[in-house]
Amino acid sequence: MNAPTIWILVPIFFGLLLLFINSQRALSILGGVLATSLALIAQFVPIEEAMLVGTFSFKIDSSLTVLGRTLVILPAEGSLLALIYGATALWFFGAEASKTATRIVPIGLMITALMVASLAVEPFLFAALFIEMAILLAIPLLTSMYSPPGRGIVRFLIYQTLAMPFILLTGWLLGGVEASPGDLALAAQSASMLGLGFAFLLAIFPLYNWVPMLLEEKSPYTAGFLLWILPTITIIFGAGFLDRYSWLRSAPELIIALRFAGLLMIVTGGLFAGFQRHLGRIMAYGVIAETGFSILALSLDPKLGIPILFLLIPARALGQAVWSLSLTVIKDQVETMRFGASRGLLRITPFAGVGMIVATLSTSAFPLLAGFPARLALWEGLSRVSISASIWMGIGILGLLTSAFRSLAVISMAEEYTTWERRESLAQMLMLGLGMIGLFILGLFPQIVQYFLSELPTMFEHLGR
Repeated sequence: MNAPTIWILVPIFFGLLLLFINSQRALSILGGVLATSLALIAQFVPIEEAMLVGTFSFKIDSSLTVLGRTLVILPAEGSLLALIYGATALWFFGAEASKTATRIVPIGLMITALMVASLAVEPFLFAALFIEMAILLAIPLLTSMYSPPGRGIVRFLIYQTLAMPFILLTGWLLGGVEASPGDLALAAQSASMLGLGFAFLLAIFPLYNWVPMLLEEKSPYTAGFLLWILPTITIIFGAGFLDRYSWLRSAPELIIALRFAGLLMIVTGGLFAGFQRHLGRIMAYGVIAETGFSILALSLDPKLGIPILFLLIPARALGQAVWSLSLTVIKDQVETMRFGASRGLLRITPFAGVGMIVATLSTSAFPLLAGFPARLALWEGLSRVSISASIWMGIGILGLLTSAFRSLAVISMAEEYTTWERRESLAQMLMLGLGMIGLFILGLFPQIVQYFLSELPTMFEHLGR
């Protein structure tokens, strides 16, 4: 038995089998239990260590060779796998409440496995192919033969696919840089190609116009899952680039570029969210700001920035899941999620309304919520480097807070004597309630996740050590 088989091939195989099941509840439970099992195995069963269970001895090997290419999952990456599959299980358990389990569970399981493969493949150049396969799988997740793709889906496919040539070209150029480290022109070209590739993948300003369109056109839950899994693992993949090449890691221009890109996404995402009049678009710009926080963490000293980067992941996964499920419930009750049609929603979808506001506040670094500890650490680290940069980060957060309070005002407005008429199902209330409790627990006791996060920086050979 080897690690790539367990965490890559097995999820793909079961994802294919689950395509033939049509029961929302069965898919949600099966997918959630499978993802939870993979997370528990990753956390508690060591890789490359012999274990004795009764009279049976076994060892999980770290590598698997397929078609001349090697998939390698190192022992230090066990906690990362636990984090990824644990968060995926969270999305799958909520899939029944969102009525999207028939798509998100089987296809989401395969997308998660392919993104894990992008981190494991060697040579790393082939990671671009696994990411492209995941992007192509996302299309049937978002569309069907009865709903032709809208502009958001088309732009999503185009922009994400455009990243592939740049990353593949970067891999070719980096081989030349390693052979001739003194060739500054070649190093500059490879860094430029790398930056363009990740700008398309991470939807860095101004390449994120498809994100609001996607959340207007499609189910917020399926779109939210993609907007969590793809950027999260792509950023970790990008950190691997920095760890691999010392000349890239030590370049002062790169730090400036990362800080500028991160702040630009936080400020534009926050300010655009503050002026939106559509609940789905507000979440879209909140997701953009979330990616900005992660990029900004990479611009700090690695010993501080890498732990903050991993601390951002659990809060983002839980916050986006609650936010997406809340908007999915709301979307089923209104003609459009624009402010004019959303007035008084708190009277008919109280759990979804409160869940949306709590998730927005968590993204906005509101105290006592899951997003606050990581953003406070990021803000403090940034203020030591640049006061002006920390002020700009504060402006972006202020914009996100403004969007939260505007949304609260709209869904609270109702005509006088309007009665309360709750239209949420028991499953929706249960999942939203548990999600909101989780956001408060992670905000009050952030040390809970340190058990899973403390060893994650060791997966990088140079960063975070």
